[in-house]
Amino acid sequence: MKHLSDFTAEDLNQLARADVQKALSEDVGSGDLTAALVPADRTAVAKILARESAVLCGKPWVEAAVLACDPHARLAWHVAEGEWCAADQVVLEIHGLAQPLLTAERTALNFLQMLSGVATQTARYVAAVNGTRAAIVDTRKTLPGLRLAQKYAVKVGGGVNHRIGLYDAVLIKENHIAAAGGIAPVLARVKATAPQARFVEIEVETLEQLDEALACGASMVLLDNMPVEQLEAAVARNAGRAVLEISGGVNMDTVTRLAQTGVDRISIGALTKDVKAVDYSMRFTAL
Repeated sequence: MKHLSDFTAEDLNQLARADVQKALSEDVGSGDLTAALVPADRTAVAKILARESAVLCGKPWVEAAVLACDPHARLAWHVAEGEWCAADQVVLEIHGLAQPLLTAERTALNFLQMLSGVATQTARYVAAVNGTRAAIVDTRKTLPGLRLAQKYAVKVGGGVNHRIGLYDAVLIKENHIAAAGGIAPVLARVKATAPQARFVEIEVETLEQLDEALACGASMVLLDNMPVEQLEAAVARNAGRAVLEISGGVNMDTVTRLAQTGVDRISIGALTKDVKAVDYSMRFTAL
């Protein structure tokens, strides 16, 4: 599977179509009983409005949902992907047959509200660390089956993708270290077992573990749940030898101070795990 950084526009559209196919199958089943109340030849204009300020994200998924139901529908976006929209702003206008647009409505909005929520949350964290060296990074704490979509939304919001899954990079955590017999043995073994990994990162919980990891040649280290003073000491000890990432205890109240310690990356599970959907609505006008 490709990493998102290698995706072409068509790769993204294929991903969106696959996600939408599953969502429509779940929602429509054997047929939309309610939309059938509308005459099949009735046309309509559908407008999607943002009910709050947000970073718009999800255009490929909205288009896939609408066009799967009405291949001849015409979509005119008034806000570009990744741009902030204002409360009560019309972000999209759709011309098509009323019946399939009604069928597509919930699936299209579900993707738009969820992905915009991820992008908006990410953008707020990115703004909070502006002026520091820290990048805002996602995790594998994603909605099952929607990982690539959510990680795409993180990128739209200005964040950075961590590993996509267990297959593309190595993150050695405390349980791996314990099971493998220590920091030195596990770092020695990874060179033989995962030469194809995009990166190898090891988690440490103390400054002594950091020293050991650096002595073993670690190039990326995750500092887990360290207080600010300890993080500052870790940055000083590291002296630029490895990329330093922090996790744990990160929220909007703490992220700026954590970034000021001089770390390179801050990973935040809440970007994709605790999603607050953006409020969008669709309004129809029959032609």
